Amino acid sequence: MKRALFAGVCLFAMTGLAQAQAPVPDNLEKLSNFQSTGTTEFTFIEQSGDYADGIRKTLEQITVPDGFKIELYAVVPDARHMAVGPQGIVTFVGTRKDKVWSVTDRNKDRVADEVKDFAPSLKFAIPNGPCFSRDGFLYIAEQNRVLVYPAAEFFYESPDVAAFNVVKQGELIPPAEESYNHTARVCKIGPDGKIYISLGQPFNVAPPEKLELYDEVGIGGMIRMNTDGTDREVYTRGIRNSVGHDFHPVTGELWFTDNQVDGMGDDIPPGEINRQTAMGQHFGAPWYGGGDVRTNEYKDQEPPADVVFPAVETIAHAADLGMHFYTGNQFPAKYKNAIFSAQHGSWNRTTPVGARVMVTFIDDEGNAKIEPFAEGWIDENGEYLGRPVDVAQLRDGSILVSDDLAGALYRISYEGN
Repeated sequence: MKRALFAGVCLFAMTGLAQAQAPVPDNLEKLSNFQSTGTTEFTFIEQSGDYADGIRKTLEQITVPDGFKIELYAVVPDARHMAVGPQGIVTFVGTRKDKVWSVTDRNKDRVADEVKDFAPSLKFAIPNGPCFSRDGFLYIAEQNRVLVYPAAEFFYESPDVAAFNVVKQGELIPPAEESYNHTARVCKIGPDGKIYISLGQPFNVAPPEKLELYDEVGIGGMIRMNTDGTDREVYTRGIRNSVGHDFHPVTGELWFTDNQVDGMGDDIPPGEINRQTAMGQHFGAPWYGGGDVRTNEYKDQEPPADVVFPAVETIAHAADLGMHFYTGNQFPAKYKNAIFSAQHGSWNRTTPVGARVMVTFIDDEGNAKIEPFAEGWIDENGEYLGRPVDVAQLRDGSILVSDDLAGALYRISYEGN
């Protein structure tokens, strides 16, 4: 499939002269033809000074288990979901705005030396979701398109990068369904080599007149397709707004977080971590607002048959987002194949909760138990000092945690016996 992609690129390059009379291409067309856009400048983010020192001060009050430590890895504005390059050279960080950041630790002291914008000649729209294939293809899921960047760990050093459409602008969801709400996409490459993309639905509770369209397109669910964009299909149904998923390293099963309905009270409904064992399973939305709590809007309607309820129920309105199965060797053995997940915290609670990193242990039967791992980003006044978003794993077995409030990446490592 990737040979076909590169063959197509070569064909484009050879026919460049024949297209000389065509309209001037936009930057994506130029990059797809290995042509310069004329962009020469990066935006660099300062990694020292008072701002970084202030974040380090906050980290002094974050608690982690004995033997672990948490440190500032990088200052990254609006940091959301992360993708660590297979070669360990660079980590790409998405945002809910118009930037993707490349983060590099050049001297390998486990602190980033350089943070600059990735592919500055392109115009991004909510590029929240980067993910890597094993062989180094970077995919970025935006609000309404998906692009692929072959050899991103090489090309990121230049303002111009090789970039190609996987899903063209306006074809991920119908343009009429574009929204500012619940459109932070997440992608992962599955064990089958396909790309899995979550498509949150934009409402608190999706209205009945939207359900048929959403079911067909995969909004309020998760889609999968080949990495060239072909053979798209709806894989997961009945999700309100999932902003984190990963595949169990042993079973290959898909696990994902989901955010519950707002406006039902401080303590209901629960948040969710879900386990999917077969294509097409339905996880309850909008008939259920979280766990087995029925929504007011659909309380008198019969829910779909065989709804799958959460493997883990989490505290209401903690806003469980990014998650990652731990496969490294640095942490103690009990953390192998456990889920590290970020609780972002919600606006919809009288007393804030969340703003922490959780760990979920899964036994051989798939039973799961969750507990706090790193916490302290809510102070004694109930004020957020940070809001964790995503978890990623570095090649040395430490983990990164992104924080879009502080605009930072943290590194958690283990030094105990």
